[in-house]
Amino acid sequence: MENLNDVSYFDQAIEDYKRGTTRMKEHLPEMTSSYFHFTEEAFKAGEIDKKNKQLMALAISIYAQDEYCIIYHTKGAVENGANETEVMETLAISAALGGGAAFAQAVTLAMDTYSHYQQKSH
Repeated sequence: MENLNDVSYFDQAIEDYKRGTTRMKEHLPEMTSSYFHFTEEAFKAGEIDKKNKQLMALAISIYAQDEYCIIYHTKGAVENGANETEVMETLAISAALGGGAAFAQAVTLAMDTYSHYQQKSH
């Protein structure tokens, strides 16, 4: 079972991202709005559903070693119905291409985030 420090870490990372986004938007509103419009369009369900788009983003995030995106897209995968096996397969693909560093992020940060948001959704 996670302790209170573990539980708050993931949500705090999401809040840090939102706070940074708000600050950026204050200085560069058109650029920030355009960027978010683009990403919202990219993540809309189409031929590929939202869950699988989140899983793809998770794999890329792990490969890129982007901790905020690992948390954000793991959360997105959970919210869009990804189960543990689907997340594990995504992590395996990323590790297969990204080597040890990707594997380390996959079995720690991504899996801990999955567990946290899976518990919150039930």
